[in-house]
Amino acid sequence: MIRRYRRLLVIFVSFWFLAMLYYSVTLSGETRKKKYDHSQPHHVVRGNGATDLVKPIDHRTLKGFDEKAYIDATRAKDDPYGRNAFNQVESDKLRSDRDVPDTRHHLCKEKRYRDGLPPTSVIICFHNEARSTLLRTVLSVLNRSPPHLIAEIILVDDFSDNAEDGQLLLNIPKVVLLRNDKREGLVRSRVKGADVSRGKVLTFLDSHCETNERWLEPLLQRVADDYTAVVSPIIDVISMDTFQYIGASADLRGGFDWSMHFKWDAFTPQLKQSRTNPLAPIKTPMIAGGLFSIDKRWWEKLGKYDVDMDIWGGENFEISFRVWMCGGALEIIPCSRVGHVFRKRHPYTFPDGNANTYLKNTARAAEVWMDEYKKYYYAARPSAKNRDIGESVCLLLIPAVKYCFLSVAL
Repeated sequence: MIRRYRRLLVIFVSFWFLAMLYYSVTLSGETRKKKYDHSQPHHVVRGNGATDLVKPIDHRTLKGFDEKAYIDATRAKDDPYGRNAFNQVESDKLRSDRDVPDTRHHLCKEKRYRDGLPPTSVIICFHNEARSTLLRTVLSVLNRSPPHLIAEIILVDDFSDNAEDGQLLLNIPKVVLLRNDKREGLVRSRVKGADVSRGKVLTFLDSHCETNERWLEPLLQRVADDYTAVVSPIIDVISMDTFQYIGASADLRGGFDWSMHFKWDAFTPQLKQSRTNPLAPIKTPMIAGGLFSIDKRWWEKLGKYDVDMDIWGGENFEISFRVWMCGGALEIIPCSRVGHVFRKRHPYTFPDGNANTYLKNTARAAEVWMDEYKKYYYAARPSAKNRDIGESVCLLLIPAVKYCFLSVAL
């Protein structure tokens, strides 16, 4: 009899705990939705042919778009590195539809992709981006992607000084523009873009990228094969000084140290030996965060980003931990290549300072996802202890199962 009562008590306590967990997550989610109002983003404007399938874009035939005037309006006058932390003078010299070297493995050129791949919404957030790099990013997507696989290109202007940086690009087919009414940062801007997207897959790119040949099909095919796979291209280097496009090694994976700094780790000898197929996806503990594709259903089931993170930094750790711990996978796809301008400093300001913002964001990721391992983070980052890490603190007191069990299972 006593054992039966004990079993009933355990069952009752278990159901009570799950009910409280569900209520906490639901309440917190409603609070965050109300605060950021992602369901009603501001200034959504669709450009010419936003839903039409188009032929690759020739910059010389864009009706109503004066490329020279667009770029001339913000050319660097004194310090070429002053506004964007890269050599804007060199960027402005280049054609917006320039050719880049095909850096793929030679076997990638023979690979065929199946019909019926899901179309993607490409989401590009920017704040005071050099117009030449932003335009080159957009046109590289259009020119090097099968038209039927691009549902739209969503530009999210995170309250740039000049609203025309984005507005003038609405003359380009498939471009959609959102403009924030205040500075929101990368995380909340990406969530806003994803919320209005119409593609079955979300592809996030930084605003200073150039896609390479057939970059998109490998990403979409892998997501179609496994909708819980979050996939990244190999990220080639665009020199911040000369804007030369340089192929990156295919033998790298994303990693991090205990101070929560992202780093590239070379393959171990054992991993190199085990990879008999150079085109096979590369399992990676961490993604760089700037460039990746994800099934929209999986994105929403995972709970998107932690929108209480500010401006930039730490979001790649949070989404990487979230994907792995909820049963998904992070992969680098060797046949997909995208170039990226890597800078040595941030060209924009952080309201609370760069260091304070990064500490807050990474501390949130550690508190939610690292469990007992967060002690190593705090040992490496003692200044993060007892720091105000923002609202929704109740979320941090609920273990990671709040997303994996409730959001995914239910």
